[in-house]
Amino acid sequence: MPGSGGGHLVMEKLQPGFAIWLTGLPSSGKTVLAHVLRCLLSYRGIEAQVLDSDELWQKLVPNPTYTNEEQAGFYDELILMAGSLTDEGINVFIAATGQQRVYRQVARSRIACFAEVYVDCLPEVCRSRDTKGFWRRADSGRSLRCRGWEFRMNHPNLPRPSGHRASLGSGCCAPDPPPIG
Repeated sequence: MPGSGGGHLVMEKLQPGFAIWLTGLPSSGKTVLAHVLRCLLSYRGIEAQVLDSDELWQKLVPNPTYTNEEQAGFYDELILMAGSLTDEGINVFIAATGQQRVYRQVARSRIACFAEVYVDCLPEVCRSRDTKGFWRRADSGRSLRCRGWEFRMNHPNLPRPSGHRASLGSGCCAPDPPPIG
């Protein structure tokens, strides 16, 4: 190999990307917020991808039954995707209800630079935004995903940030966010 100094290929270690999991009730605005944040970062020269769980369910689980096993398998795949992307230096916003805290704990242990944001929205407001019919099906008992009103959201076990920003953690590679104001 010309100019290679003996044929040794030198590989630079990639800096991992970050993952921010936006969790909350269905129709709380997780996906919209993820896309807004992606656009704001892009404007600042920081690229990111959005992993939308609703979109991925359709692709990964064509005929969902929403059993606990199926949901666990889906979230394993979602975390694997997010982890693979961040390992390659790609920043990721995960827009997913992820109602079981254990899903988010697994992501936290797998992804070096991980943060979790709970999109806090009243159920009445979520119902009024219900473009996908989730709440209507749940109220009528027709939702396999929420079987009557078995749907329970395990809120994050994290302190609520105060002020305008929160730390992403000691191992985080993300630049400081721009000042808000």
